[in-house]
Amino acid sequence: MTGLRVTGRDPATGEGVTVEIDAGRIVAIASCQAPDAPFIAPGLVDLQVNGFHGIDLNDGAVTPGKVIELVAHLHKVGVTTFLPTLITASKEALIAGLVAIAEARTVSPGAAHAIPFVHVEGPFIAPEDGPRGAHPAEHVRPPDVQELAEWQAASGGLVGMITLSPHHAGASGFIRHATDQGIHVAIGHTAATPAQIEGAVTAGARMSTHLGNGAAAMLPRHPNMIWSQLAEDRLTATFIADGFHLPAETFKAMLRSKGLERAVLVSDLTALGGLPAGTYEQAVGGRVELSAEGRISVAGTPYLAGAALPLCRNVAIAARMAGLSLAESLSLATVNPGRFAAGRGRLAVGHPADLILFDWTPGSELLDIVATFAAAEQVFRAAGPAA
Repeated sequence: MTGLRVTGRDPATGEGVTVEIDAGRIVAIASCQAPDAPFIAPGLVDLQVNGFHGIDLNDGAVTPGKVIELVAHLHKVGVTTFLPTLITASKEALIAGLVAIAEARTVSPGAAHAIPFVHVEGPFIAPEDGPRGAHPAEHVRPPDVQELAEWQAASGGLVGMITLSPHHAGASGFIRHATDQGIHVAIGHTAATPAQIEGAVTAGARMSTHLGNGAAAMLPRHPNMIWSQLAEDRLTATFIADGFHLPAETFKAMLRSKGLERAVLVSDLTALGGLPAGTYEQAVGGRVELSAEGRISVAGTPYLAGAALPLCRNVAIAARMAGLSLAESLSLATVNPGRFAAGRGRLAVGHPADLILFDWTPGSELLDIVATFAAAEQVFRAAGPAA
C-alpha cells in the first residue's frame, strides 16, 4: 500500500504520532496532535501459538486453510507475527503439520508474512510426569539430527525454533547442529541439572520456554532448573503472563531476575482461546474445563491444561502483575520476541508496517484492539469492543 498514514498515541508518552507507510514499510514517523486517538504500537509477536478459536494445530487434522484462518483470528487480537507451535507427536504427525503450514505460506501472502517459521516444542523433552506437562509420553524421544533433517526436507526448512530438555544424552551435539543451521534452541519441559543446562547454553541454547511451567510441582530448594535458567544471562526467558500459569509475585520476581531485556511474553494459546466457557474434549489433554475468566483445567481438578488468553490480554495482565508501564509491557510482546522472529515488533523507519491501534486504561486487563495492519494492509478494524 502506498501513501498510507496511521495516527495514534505513543504508549510511552501519550503524545500523538503519525506513521507514514510506503510499499509495506514505515518511511517516516512524526509528532502530531492526537489527544483522542487510540494508542499505536508495533503488531504483537507471539512465539508460541498452538491454536485459537477452535483451530488446533496439534489435533492431527490441520490443513493449509485452517492455518490461514488462524492468521485472520490472530489479527483480530493484534498479533501480526507468530510461530505456529507443534508439540510432541509421532514423526508422521509432526511432518504432516509442517507440510500444512508450509503450504499455507505458499498459497497465502498473508500467512507467509505472519509466519516466519515454526516452533517445534518437543518431542525431545523430559519423559517424567510434571516436566512433560500435557505432552503425550508415548512420543517423547531423544534428540535426533536425522529427524530434524526430515522435518526440514518436508517443510522447506521451516523449523526455526525447537524446545527441548538438555538432560538427553547427545543434547549438546544436537543443539550445536541446530544452531549452526540458524535454528533457535530453547530449554523447556525439563528436569535437567544445572550442569546440563550450562552445557546446553554453551552449545548454543539461547531461550527458556515458558519458564516456571513445564516443571515438576515440587523442586529442591536449590539447586534447581529454574534458578539455573534465571541466573544464566545468555538465556532469554519466555513467560505466560495470563494470571493463571504464574502467580503475580512469582512473575514479578522472575522478571526482575532476568531483566526486561531478557524477557518475552508468550500466550501459549490453544484451540479453546476465544471460545465460550464450558467443558470440552481436546486432542491433547482430554476432557477440560474453560472458565469464563479464561482458565483451562483438567475437568474436575485444579490442574492447568493449556492457555486461552491471547497476547493482548497477557500484555495488560503482565503490566498489572509486575507494576510495569504500558510501554515496558508492550516491549515484552513486540521488540523482544521480534529479536527471535525476523526482527519484527519494531515501530521504526525501514521496518515492516505491522501496526496495532488499541485502547487501554490503567488497571485494565485487555488491550482493546481497534485496528491491525500487517505489511501496511489493514487486516482488521473493530466494529465495537475487541473480543
